[in-house]
Amino acid sequence: MAIDRRAARLGVLAFVGLALFSLLGVRLWFLQTVKADELQETITVSRTRTVQLAPERGRIVDVEGRILADNERVLSVGVDWDVLRRKSEREDIFTRLSGWVDVPVETMEENFDPSGRTVNPFLPYIVREDIDEPTAIAILERAEDFPGVSIETSWKRTYPYGQHAAHVVGYMGAITAEQVDDFEEAGYLLDERVGQFGVERSMESVLHGSWGYRIIEVDAANRPVRVIEEVPPINGFDVQLTIDLEAQQYLEQSLETTLIARRSQTADNPVVTKPDGTREKMDPLLGDRVSYKAPAASGVIMDYTTGDVLAIASYPGFDNRWFEAGISGDKFQEVFPVTDDPDKSILVNRAVQGRYNLGSTFKPFTAYAALNTNLLSAGDFYLDQGRYTLSDESVSSDKCTSGLVKCEYKNATCGNGLPCRYGSVNVESALAVSSDTFFYRIGEEIMLQNEFQPVLQNQVRLFGFGADNGIELPFEFDGTVPDAELKELYAERGVISEAEGQDYYVGDNVQLSIGQGLLSATPLQLTTGYAAIANGGFVMQPTIVKAIWNPGLPDSETVGFVDFSRGTVFEDRSEPELIRQIPMPDEIRLPIVQGLRRVIYGPGVDSDFYHKTTGEWLFADYPRGSEAIPLAGKTGTAQGFGNYPWNDSSAFSAFSTDEERPWVVTAYMEKAGYGSQAAAPVVKCNFLALSGLTPMDQVELAEPLDVTSNLAAEPQQMPDANRPGGPACWQSRFDNGVLTDPQGVE
Repeated sequence: MAIDRRAARLGVLAFVGLALFSLLGVRLWFLQTVKADELQETITVSRTRTVQLAPERGRIVDVEGRILADNERVLSVGVDWDVLRRKSEREDIFTRLSGWVDVPVETMEENFDPSGRTVNPFLPYIVREDIDEPTAIAILERAEDFPGVSIETSWKRTYPYGQHAAHVVGYMGAITAEQVDDFEEAGYLLDERVGQFGVERSMESVLHGSWGYRIIEVDAANRPVRVIEEVPPINGFDVQLTIDLEAQQYLEQSLETTLIARRSQTADNPVVTKPDGTREKMDPLLGDRVSYKAPAASGVIMDYTTGDVLAIASYPGFDNRWFEAGISGDKFQEVFPVTDDPDKSILVNRAVQGRYNLGSTFKPFTAYAALNTNLLSAGDFYLDQGRYTLSDESVSSDKCTSGLVKCEYKNATCGNGLPCRYGSVNVESALAVSSDTFFYRIGEEIMLQNEFQPVLQNQVRLFGFGADNGIELPFEFDGTVPDAELKELYAERGVISEAEGQDYYVGDNVQLSIGQGLLSATPLQLTTGYAAIANGGFVMQPTIVKAIWNPGLPDSETVGFVDFSRGTVFEDRSEPELIRQIPMPDEIRLPIVQGLRRVIYGPGVDSDFYHKTTGEWLFADYPRGSEAIPLAGKTGTAQGFGNYPWNDSSAFSAFSTDEERPWVVTAYMEKAGYGSQAAAPVVKCNFLALSGLTPMDQVELAEPLDVTSNLAAEPQQMPDANRPGGPACWQSRFDNGVLTDPQGVE
């Protein structure tokens, strides 16, 4: 007989059903009590949108209030990331937007990067920047046709004066992979543009400001309903520089004008004796005369009482508006081509990054070392016969005779083709005529009499050589003062031979004494050193920042300027900062200064014939009256690759001896020849301009950037550059870029 099990089955089903309903009830209780707040928050979030509010970046202005870096409010079209998740939806919204924003669908798809969602989850994906206001309004009026599309307001960096002071002001760029961690830690959104060069980079934290946000409730169609919360952004501080754009423009013009003139001049390709005894031209593949390349230059004007930099220029220059022009990568490469030739490098501030021999402009520091260590006194004379031979105490005569070691050093040649013989000279007259042998002797004796200790190195380091000056510009080069440690390092890197790197020799010190060898420094370091001589031993920290102003400096009624009278200073940086004070009593300083004055005004020395000082011919027409700034300075010619004359670089640094007009001006002209023929005219012209005796062009707001051009910067020349013979400040004896001196000029 079959057993009826239907009742049992129904009982099991009832039990299972009861259990399921019990679990459902427990779950409902859990969601309504324990998870209630969390779920409510989720619902709330789904009905809100967070809009990031960009701060306005601080402006950069010059000492007179000219606006060097400004901001322009721009409108952009953005799309919510949720709309872009599915390819079909993305293609649909791109197709709808394409005609409105004038961007092909294919381009939008190519530029779309899903990884950007993780970079900044709060901002929409931008499909087109900088649209006009009518287009923005039209898109907003058709919100139902563009789900998830918004109009974003942001800031675009502008540079009203274009290429002037571009190396100082700098430019903006995307955060690089190497910078991600630092900027993320600082609270940046990783798709921001940040300062990548110049003051834009060095003062980034001051200029940037802080982001704000707005939380908005939206409806099912993603349309705003109300603002729930808003925290306004904090704008960046404004930065006032010590730079005077009028002086800056003139320095830039004088560098470029003089370089172009030097390219039309030539250097001798002399006949020399080769190691095998034969005689032929130094470079047999070239003609008797070789043109100067004169590819690059830099200059600095600084107040030697405060360290304030009035102008600091580098050539070739660039227009920083290229970095905000929205050009393609190919176009950028056309304007800023990648090159292995350092002569053609554009995005380098040579005034603080240049690695240069200084030539004879270094001799005042060698003189200081000798006087300060009692190696000699101002009244000690040396008989300069044109050649200097190292003593047996330094190098044995056998080594000298074998030719394994260089033991004889010569002065530069005079007009007769032989080394100049200056006769009896002391510190003052040796500086005036730039006697190499006088300083060779110092280089040897300061080692011999100090048990081969690095006395010369330690003395010149007091002036700031071998260490960066701390100016508010990025990538400043420390420079090098050669010693045993540096030579060992260079040998390890293959810069010099292993044998050469075994020790620091007297010959190395002899080269250092005249600013050659492994010495390297920047034009800014040279300027700082001359400033310390000018002010009596105070090594001032160079600065280009005068003050930091609270955000929102108002515009002046004069277009292109701010109105300082209606702003407030947040941090006054005008107080000079002393790096160190070095001993410089009159018995040390005065012979050096007098020697440097004689470089400018003469007289030279009489020996076999009258030898002019290295600046006497050029400065013959420099006004001696009170209207012109009185000067002391030094020429320098730094030997270049292969010791070829056409690779010589030109240096000149000079300072005012009038403390009411306390300027130092330095110019360094790469591969441009003698110091008196290239750098010295630049310095001379700038001092005449600072004296008010040579007119400077008024600085004008830049014309719109020509994006069809392939020039990084437009050419600029001195006001009277087209005058026959060149600018009037050169003088009649300086004809089309060459100083017509029948004698040697260095």
